[in-house]
Amino acid sequence: MRITSLLGHTAPSQPGKFFSILGAALLTTVSLAQAGNPDVTTYHNDRQRTGWNNQESLLTPTTVAGTSFQKLATVVLDEQVDAQPLYVARQPIEGKGVHNTVYVATENNSVYAIDAQTGTILLHRNFGVPVPLSAIPGGCPNNVRSVGINSTPVIDPAAGTLYVLTYNYGTKQPTYYFHALDLSTLKDKVARKMASGSATLTDGTVFPFSSATNRQRAALLLSHKTVYAAFTSFCDNIPSKTRGWILGFQTGTAKPNSGMIANKLATSPKSYFLSTIWMSGYGLATDQYENIYFVTGNSDPTNTQFYPNNLAESVVKLTPDLAHVASYFTPGTAATGRQALDQSDLDFGAGGAMIIPNQPGKYPRLTVAAGKVGTMYLMNQLSLGGYTNGSDNVLQTVDIGQCYCGPSYYQGADGVGRVISSGGQKVKVWKIVTSPTGAPQLVQESESPPITSGQDSGFFTSVTSNGTTAGSQVIWGLSRPNRQNPSAIQLYAFDPNAGGGQAKTIFIGNAGVWPDSDGNANLVPMVTNGHVYVASYKQLTIFGLAKAGTAARTVAEPQVATAIEEAAPALPGHVVYGKLIAVQGTTLTLETRSGEHLTVDPAVAKKNETENLPIIGRAYQARGEYDRQGVLHAVALQRVKDQAELWKADR
Repeated sequence: MRITSLLGHTAPSQPGKFFSILGAALLTTVSLAQAGNPDVTTYHNDRQRTGWNNQESLLTPTTVAGTSFQKLATVVLDEQVDAQPLYVARQPIEGKGVHNTVYVATENNSVYAIDAQTGTILLHRNFGVPVPLSAIPGGCPNNVRSVGINSTPVIDPAAGTLYVLTYNYGTKQPTYYFHALDLSTLKDKVARKMASGSATLTDGTVFPFSSATNRQRAALLLSHKTVYAAFTSFCDNIPSKTRGWILGFQTGTAKPNSGMIANKLATSPKSYFLSTIWMSGYGLATDQYENIYFVTGNSDPTNTQFYPNNLAESVVKLTPDLAHVASYFTPGTAATGRQALDQSDLDFGAGGAMIIPNQPGKYPRLTVAAGKVGTMYLMNQLSLGGYTNGSDNVLQTVDIGQCYCGPSYYQGADGVGRVISSGGQKVKVWKIVTSPTGAPQLVQESESPPITSGQDSGFFTSVTSNGTTAGSQVIWGLSRPNRQNPSAIQLYAFDPNAGGGQAKTIFIGNAGVWPDSDGNANLVPMVTNGHVYVASYKQLTIFGLAKAGTAARTVAEPQVATAIEEAAPALPGHVVYGKLIAVQGTTLTLETRSGEHLTVDPAVAKKNETENLPIIGRAYQARGEYDRQGVLHAVALQRVKDQAELWKADR
C-alpha cells in the first residue's frame, strides 16, 4: 500500500482499494479514499438538490473545530468560477494513473481536472474565446469582464462523461455550445452542438431561442436521458425579446430538443416579457418521476396575464418532455403578490426549489422554495398550490430572511428530516414535523449567529454527516464579500446540534476573493472524502485535516493558455454609482457616494432596453456621456448592490 502526502500523490497499485488512517501522526489526506467517498457529480449533490453528503466520517464537529482542520492548497485557475466544483473518486486520467479528481469550470471557457488531494492540475482544456462584456446587452455589470461557462456542469459517472455549456465569441456572435467530455481526457465524445430551440406563442408565432440575449446560469440537470439547461436574462435587459427558457440535449447524441419558454404571451402592454429562470445559480431539480422543478422571476408588472401562458413569479413543475406544466404555485397575497413583486424587484426567482426526500405522514412528497421576499413556502409536490388571489395556498409559510440562496436537507439521528435555510445572514434548521392526518409543519430547531456577508442577502450551504449518527452533522456555508477591498469570501462551518436552539459556529476561514462585486458570489462549498472545495476568483481552495502547522501549498500550471484579451477595453462612456432618490418625469436623480446629486436622462437606455426598473432607494450604475449642463445621458442604467462599500470606482 502506498501513501499520499500533502505535497505529492501516488496512484495505488489497485485502483479503488481503500486506505486506512495509520494513526494520529499521519495526515488524514493520506488515503485515496475513505470508506465513505461519494462522487459529487451534480450541483448540490443530487438531483433533488439536498446538498447532503451522508457518508462523511472524517469531518465532524469535533475535528472541524480542532486545529488540524485548515487550508491545504490553493490551485491557480485562469478566471473566475461561478460553477460548483464536481468530484469523481478513483478516476483514471489518461497517461497519469488513477486519482480522486475535482472538475472545475471557469468563465474563461476552461475545464480543469485537478487531483483532489494535492491540487495538482491533471488536465486543462480551453473551449475558445468567451463572450466579452461589450457584446452583452447593456454591458450588464452582473458579470465578469467575459462570460464563458457560467453554470455548474453535470457528470454521468456510468458513461464517464461530463456535460457542459460554453458561451463562445469565436464568430463574433454570442453562441452557446453543448459539450459531452470524456472524464479521462476532457476530449469531446461527440461533436459539440450549438444550443437551439423554438416555442410557439399564443398567437401561433414560432419564437426562436437566441444565444445573444439569454444567460445560462442555473446548474445543469441530468435526468430522463437528457441534460436540461435553463436560461435567464442579462440584467433584465432586452425584455421585448428575452424570456425564460429550458432546453434539453440528448445524452447519447447531444442533439438539442425543441425547448420550452416560461412566457408564451404574444403581446404585452409594454412589450416586456422575461419570466426567466436564474435561481442565483441553484439547479433545476427533479422528483422520483423525473418531473422538473424551477422558480421564475418577474415579467411586466402592468400585465395581468399569468398562468397558463405566463409563468412569472412561480414555482413550476414541468413534465420531462418539456410539454406540460403539471403543477405550479404563485404567491397570491394582494400586497405582496406577483404584481407587487414585479414592481419592487422582489422576484421569487432569486432562490431555487428543493425536492424533500419522501417523508412519513399524509403528505409524503414535499418541496420548499424562497426568494427575495424572504418567505419560504412548504408545498405538496402533487399540487403545488396554484394561484389564489389574496392568499397562499400552500402547506405552510415561514420567514427565513431575504434569499438569494437555496435550501439544503439532512436527516437527524431521530430519523426526522430537517430543512436548512440560509436567507439573510443566518443558517436556520427546520425540523419537519409530520402527521398521519394533517399537514406537515416546519418547526425551527436551531439558528446560527449572523455571518459576515455582503452583496445581496442570503448565501449557500451544504451539509455532511456520518449517516444519521448523532452529533456528526456539519453545515457548511460561504459568505459573500461585504466590501471592495478586501473582497474576501469566508468558509463557515456550523454544528446544528450544539443545544439551546443554537447552530454553533465551529470554523471560519478565508476561502478566496471575489472582486466582481456587482455579480453575486453564488458559491457552494463541495464536501467529500474529508475535504472541502471552494472555487472563487481564479482559484480553487482545498480544506481538510492535516498536521498542526502544515503550510498550505499553491499549485499553478507553468504556462496557462488564455483566451481572454489581457487588457479588455472598458465599455465606452462615464460610469457613476448612486442611489435613486427621485424620479421627475423622464429624468432621474442619483445620490452618489460623495453625497452629490446627479441628474440622469435615461432616454437612450430606455430605447435600447437597457434601463432596469427604476425603484426609489435602490442603487444603480449609470453609464453614458455628460452634456454641458452636467446631465448624464445614460446608454445603460443597471441595478447594482445597495452597499456603497461594494461599488466600483466611478469614471
